[in-house]
Amino acid sequence: MAAKIVIMKKVPNPVDIYVGSRVRMRRLMLGMTQEALADRLRISFQQVQKYEKGTNRVSASRLVAMAQILQVPVPFFFEGAPESAGVVRGAAKAPSFSYVSDFLISADGHALMRAFARIKDSALLRSIVRLVEQLVGERSDG
Repeated sequence: MAAKIVIMKKVPNPVDIYVGSRVRMRRLMLGMTQEALADRLRISFQQVQKYEKGTNRVSASRLVAMAQILQVPVPFFFEGAPESAGVVRGAAKAPSFSYVSDFLISADGHALMRAFARIKDSALLRSIVRLVEQLVGERSDG
C-alpha cells in the first residue's frame, strides 16, 4: 500500500494577523506607504506586506523598531488582540474591540480617521462625537 503524503498549509496565528492589522492601521493613520516603512526598517516592502497580513511573525526587536517609527508604544499593537488558545485558561475575557480596527483599516474608516485628525478645534471635535452618539442613540460621559 502506498503512503499518502499530505502537505498542510501553514495557517497564520490570529494574534499575528491582528498585530499586522494594527501595523497597517497605524501606518495608514500617518499617511505612510509600505515602501517608506520598509525603508526605515531596512527591509523589503514585500516583507512589510507579509507582516501586515500576518503571514510572517514580527520579531520583538522589529516590533520595537516599528513602534518607534510609527510613534506608538509597543502595547498599541496588542490592544484588543484575540486570545491565543490555551494561553490563560479561566481568565475573564475582556470585550473584543476588533470591530474598531476592522473599521479603521477599511477605506471609509481610513478616510474618516484622516479627516477627523485634521480638525484642530477641540470643541468642534467634542460636538462631532456628541452628534454621532446621538445618531446611534448612545451617550458616553466625559
